[in-house]
Amino acid sequence: MAVRGLDRVSKATIQADIARDTDLTRIDVHLGPESYPILVGHGLLGKTGVFAELVRCGKICVVSNTTVAPLFLDSLLPHLPNRACTPFLLPDGEAYKTLHHWQMLLDHLAVQGLRRDDALLALGGGVVGDMTGFAAACYMRGIDFYQAPTTLLAQVDAAVGGKTGVNHEAGKNLIGAFHQPRAVFIDTDTLASLPEREYNAGLAEVIKYGVLGDAALFFWLEDHVDAIRGRQREAVTHLVAACCRNKAALVASDAREHGVRALLNLGHSFAHAIETTSEYSALLHGEAVAIGMLCAARLSANLGYCDVSIEKRLCNLLTHFDLPTVIPGTLHHEQLLGAMGLDKKARVDGLHLVLVKQIGNAFMLTDPPTAALITCLRAMGADG
Repeated sequence: MAVRGLDRVSKATIQADIARDTDLTRIDVHLGPESYPILVGHGLLGKTGVFAELVRCGKICVVSNTTVAPLFLDSLLPHLPNRACTPFLLPDGEAYKTLHHWQMLLDHLAVQGLRRDDALLALGGGVVGDMTGFAAACYMRGIDFYQAPTTLLAQVDAAVGGKTGVNHEAGKNLIGAFHQPRAVFIDTDTLASLPEREYNAGLAEVIKYGVLGDAALFFWLEDHVDAIRGRQREAVTHLVAACCRNKAALVASDAREHGVRALLNLGHSFAHAIETTSEYSALLHGEAVAIGMLCAARLSANLGYCDVSIEKRLCNLLTHFDLPTVIPGTLHHEQLLGAMGLDKKARVDGLHLVLVKQIGNAFMLTDPPTAALITCLRAMGADG
């Protein structure tokens, strides 16, 4: 299948790099004219060949943040075919994923004189990627962008699939657009710089793939806890590539989340409610997802869809990676229910929740009983 944006020269260059480097893995997201490659490997930010696809762009504006840029920006810039545009740096943190800072990014693009044939490159975690993609979707009614995710959470989830946006005080990611990247460059060496808490938070999204549809991945995670905690190169590469293959398949079959792709929201309705009501101050996104998955497993068992052992097994794996397993006691179930009602997954027929039948088998439930939700939230720690 032809990949959008790859001419013969750049495709040949990338394929040559893959042939020379056995550590470099290519995964294609098949979306017809919007198809694109995901490249996973060590030291990608320092390999000129893998950025050959960008030669068809004019200016390339790198968007990063004040934490990531000092670590990787100087290594990346010499390998880009065009460095005529001044990089834009966001403050670091979910609290800055706002319309205000997105507007500042758009102002920068206008000042730099970017045109329709120019492009953006997101260097950072999920916040950087989401905001860069949303800016690319809106600037001049849409320009190209590329993802170079540097956190585990972004590498296994946020950078793939074209979801872009910013938060609103009423809810997480309420403002955004679907805008697929032209390519995703995953340098797993960047994970060495992650604080342990952020690395573990990314593992929650990895576990999510196992629970929702890849039982083999879940079992592998259980068997390789020490290697994963130690960030051993082979283990990290395996789990990143496995997650990207899972997400690529779901995105290819449902690009706009009208069906099966919604399974990727396992735990996220709960997680987004926790993040919103705590004003993004108590937990990292992955930590909230960990609690959200346990809420989903608890509710699934309470409603008779799965055995209680599923929650216990999931809780055990999350605990191995030092992830939280209870809702912060400062949050009240009424606050959480209100936030869930504003979640993007709520529809006119009620809230849509991803629940679990067994490890590797998730499904969508419409309009779960409010009483069961309250019981679940309180049992998981809401109301103290």
